[in-house]
Formats: sequence, C-alpha cells, structure tokens
Amino acid sequence: MSRVVVVTGGSAGVGRAAARAFAARGDSVAVLARGRGRLEATEREIQACGARGLGLSVDVADAAAVEAAAERIEGELGPIDVWVNNAMASVFAPFVDVSASDFRRVTEVTYLGYVHGTMAALRRMRARDAGVIVQVGSALAYRAIPLQSAYCGAKHAVEGFTESLRCELAHAKSRVRVTIVQLPALNTPQFHWVKTSLDRHPQPVPPIFQPEVAAGAIVWAAEHPKREHWVAWPTVRAIVANRVVPGLLDRYLARTGVDAQLTDRRIEGGRAGNLYDPVEGDLAAHGEFGDRSRASSASWRLTRAKGRLRIRR
Repeated sequence: MSRVVVVTGGSAGVGRAAARAFAARGDSVAVLARGRGRLEATEREIQACGARGLGLSVDVADAAAVEAAAERIEGELGPIDVWVNNAMASVFAPFVDVSASDFRRVTEVTYLGYVHGTMAALRRMRARDAGVIVQVGSALAYRAIPLQSAYCGAKHAVEGFTESLRCELAHAKSRVRVTIVQLPALNTPQFHWVKTSLDRHPQPVPPIFQPEVAAGAIVWAAEHPKREHWVAWPTVRAIVANRVVPGLLDRYLARTGVDAQLTDRRIEGGRAGNLYDPVEGDLAAHGEFGDRSRASSASWRLTRAKGRLRIRR
C-alpha cells in the first residue's frame, strides 16, 4: 500500500537514502531540508522511482516553518502516514572549545527539530488515530563519546522525550506509533561539512556502514514500529556495554575515542561547516569513506528475519 512519508534532513546522507528507499516501494515522499539544489536533486530521484516527490526548504529549528510544511504536504500529497525525524547538526570539538551559540544551534536542530517534527505529525495523526513517527537515533543516544558533546546530548534528549511521549500515547490508547532506530557509524557527507575546530579531518568511528543500511532499517521500522530497533552489531555492543560497564567505557574512550574520530589528513585554515548555512554542492547520500564501509549488516539481517518469523506466527 502506498503511503505519504515525510523525511526531515532528507536531501543528504541517511535522509537521502531513506527518501529513495521509501520512493522505491511506491510511497509519496516529502523531503524537508535547507539546501534548494539538493532538494531539487532529491525530488528528481524520487520521481525517477515512479513516486511523487515534494522538496521543501525548511529549517527544522523553526517550529512554525515545520508546521507550515506539514500543512502544505497534506494539501499536495495527502494525509501523512509516516514522519521520519532525521535532520541533524553537530560540532566536532572538545566541549571547552564549543561556543554557547554553536551548542544551542546543534540542540535546536538535532533535538528541537525532532520535537517540532513530532508535534506537526501528531497534530494530524492523532485526529485520524493512525500513523507512525520514526525517530532516527544513534548508539550515541546511550553511549556518548568525546568531541561530540552537543550532538550526544541532543540524541540523549530525543530518547528521553520520546519515552515520555510513548507513555502518553499508551495512556490515551492511541494507535499512533512512535519508534526509534538506533544507528551505527555511517558513511555520510556529515564528515565533509560538519563544523570543527580541529586541524585533522573527522571520520566516523569504525566499523562504518553505508547509509543504505540505515535507510533499509528506517523503512523496516515504519512498517514494524516496535519500541526500538538496534541496527548492526556495533550499536548493540555499545548500548549493552554501556549498561554493564559504563566506567570501563569512559576510560577506554578517554584513551581511544579522540583519535578514532580523526584521520591523518590536515584541515587547512579551518572551516565554517554547515551549522548555520547549507554547504553548496550535491553530495547525495554517501560520504568519502566508501572504500572502508560495509554495504550490509549480518546482525541486522538476522534481526529482521526473527521479526518476520514472529509476524508469521
């Protein structure tokens, strides 16, 4: 059955891959992002799949703009069935080197952007008593790492407000479902344009997966909206280890966590990044670490297989 799907941050990285994956199954897909050029390219990709596409230039930190976008989407594509909160921003730097304004901006996009999207979706879904909200999370929602204090804090916050919302929906006996997809390190353009004060080029913490792994998990979660989905073994390992030996992980990451996120390549003269304004150019879904990235996850395939068996029973 064809659905109307909204993907925030859908013009690059995981969001771009997810928009294509939903379009490939025949869904109409609306994409919210800032860069007009990448939005137009994403629209063309969606339409090339034979689906309806709509790209809207929206900063998810602006609640009124997100609400207006939701209204336009329903007017042009129809009632929203699935809303995927995915837009994010980050700063790669030690906490003591992050300005208050930069920390606030990361929080407004990566946390409040999810809040604004969830509010806009719920205003429509609750009235119909139907719909799925997918929060795109990270293993970092449970196990924070150095150099990403603002991003990790925002992901922890998404986890907290979603748990509260889930309880409220259950209390109201609502059929609207909220699910979180916790992801591993991914090869996306984030590391090309993230703002950083460091003199070495940032990278995902290996092992690295291609964004299509995340996109497949997001589509699966929209169709099977259980409480949480932990995607790939590194995500499971990080979450479980943090529950069992958090102090040991603190010490381990103090020794290894900084260098694991940096390449040997130097950044000349620093860079502003995309924190406040989109970077030009269409980098699509993939970053520059494709030769080191895995196109699939055996543990995630096993998780889905178990899920199918439960459904059949």
